[in-house]
Amino acid sequence: MQTAPYGSWTSPISAADLVRTEHPASGGRYVGGELWWTESRSAEAGRQSVRRFDDKGEPVDILPAPWNARTRVHEYGGASWAAGPDGSLLFTEFSDQRLYRLASGASVPEPLTPTGWAPATLRYAEPQLSADGAEVWCVRESHQPDGAINRDICAVPLDGSAAEDPSRIRSLVSGSHFLTHARLSPDGAKLAWIAWEHPQMPWDGTELRVAELTADGVCGPWRTLAGSTTESVLQPEWADDDSLFVISDRSGWWNLYRISLAEGASAQPLCPRSEDFGGALWQLGRRWYAPLGDGRLLTVRTLGTDRLALLDPGTGELTDLDLGDLSTLVLNGVSDGRVVLTCAGARTGAGLRSLDMATGELTDLRLNSDELPPAAYLPQAMPMTFTGPGGRDVHAFVYPPTNPDFSGPEGELPPYVAFVHGGPTSHVSPTVSPVICYLTSRGMGVVDVNYGGSSGYGRAYRDRLRGQWGIVDVEDTVAAVRGLVEAGMADGDRLAIEGGSAGGWTVLSALTGTEVFACGVSYFGVAELVKFAESTHDFESRYLDGLIGPLPETLPLYESRAPLSNVDGLSCPVLLLQGLDDPVVPPAQSEMFRDALVAKGIPHAYLAYPGESHGFRRAETQIHAHEAELSFYGQVLGFEPPGIPKLELWRPAD
Repeated sequence: MQTAPYGSWTSPISAADLVRTEHPASGGRYVGGELWWTESRSAEAGRQSVRRFDDKGEPVDILPAPWNARTRVHEYGGASWAAGPDGSLLFTEFSDQRLYRLASGASVPEPLTPTGWAPATLRYAEPQLSADGAEVWCVRESHQPDGAINRDICAVPLDGSAAEDPSRIRSLVSGSHFLTHARLSPDGAKLAWIAWEHPQMPWDGTELRVAELTADGVCGPWRTLAGSTTESVLQPEWADDDSLFVISDRSGWWNLYRISLAEGASAQPLCPRSEDFGGALWQLGRRWYAPLGDGRLLTVRTLGTDRLALLDPGTGELTDLDLGDLSTLVLNGVSDGRVVLTCAGARTGAGLRSLDMATGELTDLRLNSDELPPAAYLPQAMPMTFTGPGGRDVHAFVYPPTNPDFSGPEGELPPYVAFVHGGPTSHVSPTVSPVICYLTSRGMGVVDVNYGGSSGYGRAYRDRLRGQWGIVDVEDTVAAVRGLVEAGMADGDRLAIEGGSAGGWTVLSALTGTEVFACGVSYFGVAELVKFAESTHDFESRYLDGLIGPLPETLPLYESRAPLSNVDGLSCPVLLLQGLDDPVVPPAQSEMFRDALVAKGIPHAYLAYPGESHGFRRAETQIHAHEAELSFYGQVLGFEPPGIPKLELWRPAD
């Protein structure tokens, strides 16, 4: 074993390796006995294909290039395709957001919906077949010329007639700014769905609504069965014609309930626990439980990490299923006693796996990467809880430097990077992350922080960030890295912080508000709030009401809390990375902060990527960004990463 400074270790994991064999797979379901799934193709500009296995067991496209099954509803999208009754593929095409039908064996799809007044002004998501198989029902998002946005649940005929005649599309129900999770009752007489309004986000407050279908097949007057502006309800599923299962956080945790349609009936808890059986609804189509044919529910619950279990709704008995180290779980299709999971573990690569619920056998289907980093280079994910201000718990996962060929010099402590997740209402779990291995195999440590405001720890933990964005998230991240320093695990003079989107905001807030970090990396981070509130997309346009406060009443807070207003407190280098087509955090956010860095004479780099949006998808972009980030750390933290091109930093003229 060689001895070398932390950060300068030679690693077998290159930036190109992070994307060369990567093809993230999700949304798997069985169609006529075949597995179909969504796959992101970084080598094809990040397009999303729908794929299956051929007779030789090799993955092949159902949806050929250049078609891209990706919806822009809520901008974050989600469920974008369904299978037709005849084996056809029904999908939303990214470029124009129209709904298309690709016949089995065909290579060119036919449009099912009309064009809008401009490209991508009519968008569709969560497609599902109607009971008679003649229509596809979905969420429709309509962008008007005056900037207004309307949403409804609509029915699109599968015969293609609506492509030229928009009147052929029937609006089933509207009446709220946001709608999702439409579910038709077993007898076909009623529709249930989830609805909410600005300024709530779906993890703040939603409603479970139900309505009878009229003779002409649209919803009559609806009524609210559960939910409010302060109660988040998610994913209704019919238990029978007269009652529904639903997730609610009325207890302080997202738990499962059964609610009758009878007037005055109250929701009955199925299995009360201080764990979350639901999560933050960032993408449409997400499920946290699935009714099975024998009456039981297959559930995913979270307390920092995910567990899969079978729930008997009659007795409340919950039986955990052993999945080894898998700790990140997403339910996909269920068929004939098999469930398709998108899953990952601390030492198990991410991807699609099938679980046989009778035998417990877990089978790899399509993993996200053809090659994982060698096992000897995988860091041990260590769950740690730190103490934040006021004695509050701060949860994190720590990944120490790991390389079987190297050790650090005696007496030297490693540099650490604090990873700050986006959202901010989301969370991280321990997982094999090639990006983390890219750093830890070179002698850098990583601490992945679930700061206050993260999901997965109950409503009270989530609500810590209400009105406190830029304060609690910063304090908790600082508490985590200081805890590592106090434990003798990290060099307190060589701490960095990295995050994207809302995580980028926390990076910039920490750099301008504390002196803890030697440098920071912001991927498409929020730097200023007033213009951001005016320019961001509709789904998150009122998110700041809860995170900061409503406008105009709290305008002074918007101005004082923003990192751009506090650049005078910044003294360390910054790396900014930005997609130029980002509708969520527009490029102006990074550009304003870059200009402030120039004005103050702070060394920095601003990397702007044409054709990239909110999250980088192209292989060449990802490679360049990872190498630039590592070079940046080396220059600031005092090490030379072997084989990495040097990133040129802007520095003030002498």
